[in-house]
Order: sequence, then structure tokens, then C-alpha cells
Amino acid sequence: MTEVLFYHLQGRTIEQVLPSLLEKSLARGWRVVVQAGSEERAETLDAHLWTYRDDSFLPHATWRVADAAHQPIVLTAEDGNPNAASVRFLLDKAGLPADSESYERMVLLFDGDDDEAVSMARDAWKQSKSRGFDVTYWQADAAGRWQKRA
Repeated sequence: MTEVLFYHLQGRTIEQVLPSLLEKSLARGWRVVVQAGSEERAETLDAHLWTYRDDSFLPHATWRVADAAHQPIVLTAEDGNPNAASVRFLLDKAGLPADSESYERMVLLFDGDDDEAVSMARDAWKQSKSRGFDVTYWQADAAGRWQKRA
């Protein structure tokens, strides 16, 4: 069964949160596809993942490279699963993909200060529940640790 995790961001950006979540996914041996809201956003995240920390490296590529199928993390602005990932991250108000059932886990990151993003996350929650997915809601505490809220 597909598991859908909703991460409510407040006071933190995707750039601050995404790298550690990707690191945890790789540590579990998962292949990941990250869907951004636009090609420009995917390119910006690509640059960020190379430089977010001096002592770390996240092996990744964009969907445009010839060997995307062999990459553990692929950044895209499109539907599809270029690297046969079992985990899909949805950013920038990206909706649930048509092939949602093919993923072991989907992670929807949304900005709690953006009313449209919150509304879209609520719709995705309802869709996920109606499709029988296992859904959880996560929010960071004052120390920045993720806490399961629902």
C-alpha cells in the first residue's frame, strides 16, 4: 500500500528540509524522484543539492541527463518516473501523480504560510484517503524535529 506523508513547513524552506529527507531516503536504499513545480525550480534545487553542505554529497541528476535512469535521485518538473523510484517527493503544489499506486511512499512538502498550498495539501489528503493510501501528517516542533500529528 502506498504511504503518503504530508510535511507542513512553517518557518523553514524546502531548501532547508529537503536535503535531510533525501539523505534518509538514500540511507534506506530507496530510489527517489523529486517533482518540482517548474523546470526552473528543478534546476535551482539541482544547484542547491550540490552546495547545501560542505561535508555532504547527495548523488542526483535532473531528468534531462542521458543516464537519469541510473541515478538514485532525479529532479524533474514532469510526471513520470525516470529512475524507477519507489519514493516520490512532491513540491511546489505538485499534485498526486496518476501512477501514485506504483510508489511505496510519496512525500508532499507544503508551505503552511501559503493558503493555496495548504488548500492543495488538504485536497491531496482527501484524495489519498479515498484511494486507500496510508496517510500521515508531520509538523516540526520548536527544535525543528518532525513530530507526527495525524
